[in-house]
Order: sequence, then C-alpha cells, then structure tokens
Amino acid sequence: MSDKKLTRSSNRIIAGVCAGLAEYFGLDVTMVRVLYVVLSVATAFSGTLVYLVLWILMPRS
Repeated sequence: MSDKKLTRSSNRIIAGVCAGLAEYFGLDVTMVRVLYVVLSVATAFSGTLVYLVLWILMPRS
C-alpha cells in the first residue's frame, strides 16, 4: 500500500490545489490546471466552489 497523501503543493499559482492533485496522481501540473479551467467554464464556474472547498480541506505539504 502506498504512503502517498493528498496535500497542497508548494508549486502553486493560487493555493497549490491543482499541483497537489497532479503530484498525487502522477500527472503533469499544466494539464491538470488546463483541465480544471476547461471543466470549470463548461460547468458554469461551479469548479470555483470545488476549488475553494479543496483549498480549505487539503493540508499544506
């Protein structure tokens, strides 16, 4: 079993949420950020609420 923990990253633009998700899943940070923006716009910016919740819930790295 892996000892990975989902945390906000120090590689941040705003809060490090997208970078933390990218590091956790082993994905490219830029692609996660682009995907987040596209999905947020496509869902009438409800992604902003998700981002804020993750910002609050995810511990700092």
